[in-house]
Amino acid sequence: MKLKVTQENLTKALNYVARVASTRGTLPVLANVLLSVEDNRLRLAATNLDIAISCHIGAQIQTGGSLTVPARLLQDLISSLPAGVIELEQDDMRLKIRTDHYKSVINGVSAEEFPVMPAIEKGIHWSIPAQTFKESLQQVILAASNDESRPVLTGLYIHVIDGKLYIASTDSYRLAEKRLTKTDKDITLLIPASALQDLLRVLSDKSGELEIVCDQQQVLFKIADIELVARLIEGKYPDYRKLIPQNFSTTAILSRAEFTNVTKVTSLFARESAGSVVVSADESSGSVWVRAVASQLGENDASATAKVSGGGEITLNSRYLIEALQVIDSDEVKLAFNGKLEPVVITAVEDDGYLHLIMPLKS
Repeated sequence: MKLKVTQENLTKALNYVARVASTRGTLPVLANVLLSVEDNRLRLAATNLDIAISCHIGAQIQTGGSLTVPARLLQDLISSLPAGVIELEQDDMRLKIRTDHYKSVINGVSAEEFPVMPAIEKGIHWSIPAQTFKESLQQVILAASNDESRPVLTGLYIHVIDGKLYIASTDSYRLAEKRLTKTDKDITLLIPASALQDLLRVLSDKSGELEIVCDQQQVLFKIADIELVARLIEGKYPDYRKLIPQNFSTTAILSRAEFTNVTKVTSLFARESAGSVVVSADESSGSVWVRAVASQLGENDASATAKVSGGGEITLNSRYLIEALQVIDSDEVKLAFNGKLEPVVITAVEDDGYLHLIMPLKS
C-alpha cells in the first residue's frame, strides 16, 4: 500500500473511527484502525465487536494493500502534523508516514487479524433526513440508563405505533419520547446508546438522507462515505407508555428560557439535597415557583409567569428538569402533573412530537 492523502481529510476520518477502537478488549487488534485501499480510495475502519465504523476518503493511490495500526497513536500523530499532503507507505507490517518535515514509522498488525462485522443480508431499508434524526437523538438520548446491570435500559427503543415511528429511552427515573415520521414498515430496534453517541458525532456536520438497514441482530447507518454498524440489544423493552398519564389536574404554560433560568438559580441551593427542588403552580397568582432549602447554605425561591390551570406542587430532580428544558425546541413549554406522587410531563406548547417525563422525588 502506497498513497498520498491530505492531512485534513485523514484527520477528520480518524476522528470519526478511532473513538470506537477499544483498548480494553481481549483482542489487541481491537485497539487498531484498519487502513485499506478499496475502489481507488482509502478506507479506515475500527470496531469493538459491538460497534463498527468505516469511512472512505479520496486519496492518490499508487499501490493497494491493507494494515492495522494503533488507532490512538495514529490519530494523535496525524492531528499534530501541519496541513498539507501526507504520504503513507506500507512496508510489511510497518506503516511509514512522511511529510516535508516529518518521517514516522508505526508498527502494525496484519489486516487478516482484524474482525469483520457480518453483513446484513435480508434487512429492512428506510431513510430519514440526517438533521431530523440528529435533533431527535439529542432530545432522547439523555434519558438512557448507564446501568449495565439492566442492559435493556442502556439502549434507545425505535418502534412503530399506529403507523408512526417513535424513538424512546428511559432510565426508570425519567423518560423521553420523540415521534419521528409515518411509516408502513414493521420496525422494532433496541440500539445501544453508546453506538448512537458515535452516530451523533458523525451527523454533527452532515446533511442529506441517513440510510438505515436493520435485521434482528444489527443495524447499519450510512451517510455520505461513512457507515456505522451496531449490534442490537437483546431483550424486551418495558411498556413505558403505561407510565404516561392521559389527564392532568395541574397544567402550566410558561417561557422555556425563564423556567430554565429560575430552575438553574434555585438548583445552586439544592446541592445538599442531591438536586431536589419543589416546583409549585399557583393559578391565582399566575406563576410557577421553584424552591430549594439548604440548612447549611440558605434557601431560594424563584418564580416565572405562567398560565396555570389547577394548582399543586411536586418535588423533582433539578438536573433532570434543566436537561429536559434544554433539549425542547420551543419558546414556551407545558408542565403537567397530578399531585406529588405521579410523574410530571413536559412538552412543547406547539406539539412537535416530543415528550419528557420525570418521576417525582419523595418530599
